[in-house]
Amino acid sequence: MTGEEPKAFNVEEISEAPPPPERPRPVDFIESFLKEEKPAVSPEEPGGSLYDQVLDALKNIYDPEIPVNIYDLGLIYGLEIVEGHVVITMTLTTPHCPVAESMPGEVETRVGAVPGVGSVEVNLVWDPPWDPQKMSDEAKLELGML
Repeated sequence: MTGEEPKAFNVEEISEAPPPPERPRPVDFIESFLKEEKPAVSPEEPGGSLYDQVLDALKNIYDPEIPVNIYDLGLIYGLEIVEGHVVITMTLTTPHCPVAESMPGEVETRVGAVPGVGSVEVNLVWDPPWDPQKMSDEAKLELGML
């Protein structure tokens, strides 16, 4: 130690000191993300208007034995739309389902009625087999499984 006492400051001396220099504000990443232009979504892609209308049509078709729509029931395995042509890959709860012959036709009719849909192809598959784990949480809740 040098023997010097540390300098004592009083409040008046501190308040008269010049303010610290302003630092540039850091980049607000959330703000810039929200302002960023989102790429346009094709109507036929997930999130597009036609795609959403087809999903709505599927969500309005109910299994006659279970009070849940076929989409939330997990019966729709694939949905693809190319230039107005819709291809749906789906299954049923069991090959012996009473609507095995009529359900694909109903899906084709309902989806075909969506404006902008030119044609519909429904592929009924059994592999992988349907199981209750394919159901949405909403469907499980509706059926008392949650």
